[in-house]
Amino acid sequence: MNSPRKKAVIAVLAAALLAGPGVAQAAPQAAPVPGERAAAATITWTLVRASNPTQDQRTAYDLITTAMNAAVARYNNLSDLGKTITVRYEPGVPTADGNINGTIRFGNRGYMNERTALHEIAHTIGVGTSSGWSRLGGSGTWTGSRATALVRQYDGSGAKISTGGGHFWPYGLNYDNEFSGTAADRHVRIVAAMVSDGL
Repeated sequence: MNSPRKKAVIAVLAAALLAGPGVAQAAPQAAPVPGERAAAATITWTLVRASNPTQDQRTAYDLITTAMNAAVARYNNLSDLGKTITVRYEPGVPTADGNINGTIRFGNRGYMNERTALHEIAHTIGVGTSSGWSRLGGSGTWTGSRATALVRQYDGSGAKISTGGGHFWPYGLNYDNEFSGTAADRHVRIVAAMVSDGL
């Protein structure tokens, strides 16, 4: 009665019983992949709004929201950078500005776009505002190896990242005429590489 067929039937019935309701079974855990990164950090943002906004403020809020949502989505899609950003509409600001303390101020309507938002997010992360920026970009050329290797991948073996006035180029998105989907993606990747370099 202990035939191989009977043993197989008993094993199948036992497995079915164990898999039934009320019995928890642990799934086998996959071994971690060597060099696998932890979950990516996230850039988040909030807009400070007046409790009873004027029409001017509502219009600005809409433009800023569209710009920031696009820029933050691009950063979160292409990098593992993390930052909590507070955004304000301040009409007295001639253009826009970003600070390493995590604040961005938009003033002029002409700058309430994704290009400006990407650029200002870079300032909150440390471009032009951190001690690492001074150390690695203070000579007028970025000296960090990862960002330099990346710009050479994009633009050829002689390419370099120039720095000055708290900004970088190429791909710093300093002016609207520098913006394209490709340039925006490269901007994010270069900022992330700068952070890896010690920004």
